[in-house]
Amino acid sequence: MRERPAGPNAVLLDFTGHPAGLDAVTVAADAIARAVDDGSLAGISEVIPAASTLLVQADGPIDALGIRRALRGIELDDAEPAASSSIEIAVRYDGPDVDEVGELLGLSRQGVLDAHACTRWRVAFIGFAPGFGYLVPEHDTPLATLSRRAQSRPRVAAGTVAVAAGYSAVYPTDSPGGWYLLGHTDFDLWNLDREPPARLTPGTWVRFVSERR
Repeated sequence: MRERPAGPNAVLLDFTGHPAGLDAVTVAADAIARAVDDGSLAGISEVIPAASTLLVQADGPIDALGIRRALRGIELDDAEPAASSSIEIAVRYDGPDVDEVGELLGLSRQGVLDAHACTRWRVAFIGFAPGFGYLVPEHDTPLATLSRRAQSRPRVAAGTVAVAAGYSAVYPTDSPGGWYLLGHTDFDLWNLDREPPARLTPGTWVRFVSERR
């Protein structure tokens, strides 16, 4: 892990090159959150995980020593992320790219659906758009070998369930997108009238359930 200054009030913990970088980020975020909760690390306003980095933001000058103390004794190479909440998302697997994904992976149409729905996914981090969770598979899945599409679509509808670049996601709002589209859900991921607005948070486990119609 490398510490990179991010202004006077923040530090970026960089796990690039770590053999299990995403898990290391999650474990470090859990450790810092515990230190904030028990009062041993004060002044932290935000802890923001990404694929291989963790941004720790403070209200004032960052307590880098306190962060190091919070991480002392944590085995980032071997530790497991803390248990978190889990949700189920019902999906109608009617997406336009299911057959193409099957051709790319050598799977039947049902094989593609099973690969997605039989995998438990964890929210690694939030990015791209408000409420957009990047989900990683708990175990190996052929879907993780897909790249992004060669050409993005100018509009992907809210509620679209998609996969690309080792991740799965549900688009919380209408937006452009270059992922493979597998289906749709009515699950409401983002609502400014709700507290909190986002249904997905880093660490949440997600299970997709096929909805027959």
